[in-house]
Amino acid sequence: MRLLVARCEVTYTGRLDAFLPEAVRLLMMKSDGSVLVHADSGGYRPSNWMTPPTVIEESDELIVVRKRAGKTEDRLEIRIAEVLSDVTHDMGEAADLEKDGVEAHLQEALADAPHFCGEGFRLVRREWPTDIGPVDLMCRDEEDGWIAVEIKRVGTIDAVEQLARYLERIRLDPSMELCRGILAAQVIKPQARTLAEARGIDCVVVDLAVLRGEREPDLTLFAA
Repeated sequence: MRLLVARCEVTYTGRLDAFLPEAVRLLMMKSDGSVLVHADSGGYRPSNWMTPPTVIEESDELIVVRKRAGKTEDRLEIRIAEVLSDVTHDMGEAADLEKDGVEAHLQEALADAPHFCGEGFRLVRREWPTDIGPVDLMCRDEEDGWIAVEIKRVGTIDAVEQLARYLERIRLDPSMELCRGILAAQVIKPQARTLAEARGIDCVVVDLAVLRGEREPDLTLFAA
């Protein structure tokens, strides 16, 4: 991983345009082609980023990150005014992230009963591989459409972003370009629901005790 601290300005063009004026920023360039631009504010979220696969071109004063996005190209131009630090670290082989017990049990239970995610759903495979990581469940619906299901204990904005990245990779396959996404969680944050709706992702709240048959689902009363 390369960590570059520099005074720079950043211009993004693609599905939308964005500009960050000149300031000191941390640039993270990972071996998988990810590029993240961080400011010393804003918490853990980068100010701008590019996900793999990317092409990175570099000269003394300019770093250009390019990525194909369908028929168009996303482009991140980082114009360097001053380099303050430039360090590269060999991170070695990373161990795969292990889901916590609740998420692992939810995945197992939903794999056995995918209809809790949607009527008529049937499981195709657990841990469906993409080139940026596996999506928890790949299912098909009653009309034989593809559905990618990501499972979390708590559904957050990060979970929506993660599923959106998986869908972007899955839909590169022409036979799966209409693949839908579902975020399944015991609790889904309101902000995550809002973002999911904007991204065309459905949300499903699941109860592990109900999935295991340990209790009956709550009854919903409808007004006449």
